[in-house]
Amino acid sequence: MDRQERLLYHQIHPLIVGTHSLEFPSMERFVRATSVPSSSTDSPVPDTVEQPTISVRLGGVALIAGAIAFMAVFSYLAARFNYPAVLDGPADVVLPALLATGGAGRAAWALYGFLPLIWLPAGVGAYYALRRTHPGAMLLALLFASLSAMSMMLGLLRWPTVHWRLAELHAMASPAERRSLAAVFDGLNAFLGNYLGEFLGELSFSAFFVLSAWALLHSRRAPRWLALCGLATGLLGWVGMFRNLTGAVAPVAALNNYLLPLWMIAFGVVLMREPRLTRDADRRA
Repeated sequence: MDRQERLLYHQIHPLIVGTHSLEFPSMERFVRATSVPSSSTDSPVPDTVEQPTISVRLGGVALIAGAIAFMAVFSYLAARFNYPAVLDGPADVVLPALLATGGAGRAAWALYGFLPLIWLPAGVGAYYALRRTHPGAMLLALLFASLSAMSMMLGLLRWPTVHWRLAELHAMASPAERRSLAAVFDGLNAFLGNYLGEFLGELSFSAFFVLSAWALLHSRRAPRWLALCGLATGLLGWVGMFRNLTGAVAPVAALNNYLLPLWMIAFGVVLMREPRLTRDADRRA
């Protein structure tokens, strides 16, 4: 090694040796330094907000209030309109009777028509309450609750809207025109009433009850007898929805009219007693 090479070696060697003494941060330290915390103090929604619990309890309130409103409106229409027996009558009988109920009767039908909206918060509340043990079943129950709300609204809201207009026209129509109005009346009853409102609507909310009661039974969130009552209500609802095809199930449908609001209130109480869970606890669950 000549003099020039030895000089270059002494200049570079300290740099090479020095690199071995440098301490580079490990990957673990890098990840810790760059990780984003799960929550921030600047977040508009703190971690302690009990959002799922509120949804569950609102679902319980919707079920209880809906059951009470259902019984009140049903009783009013039974007294003023001979409901539900009047539904089997011809247009010449039903339409004048509908118009005779006046503005109060029309308002009652409008309220009755919007009552199925309670299935939406009820479905969300039941889903949040029971999804930890039965997520698939409760997601399906939520979909059935939504389908029931839409189909039952279509069926019931025909009375204060289309049928009300038919009743007004029927009062001033000629005999030939009344026959045409009767055909429209019967067609709407078959499609919106029997198929959508009664059959599809009752099939859907009975499925919601069966799935929710099944999850309630296996999650042990309520007494066993209460969950079995929910299963019985849903199963009887499936039987009673065939009352338009055969009169043999009419007693089952009549019995289910009493069981339905009772189960709604009982299930609503179960949802309202949902224990408090923070968002962190819900995320860990």
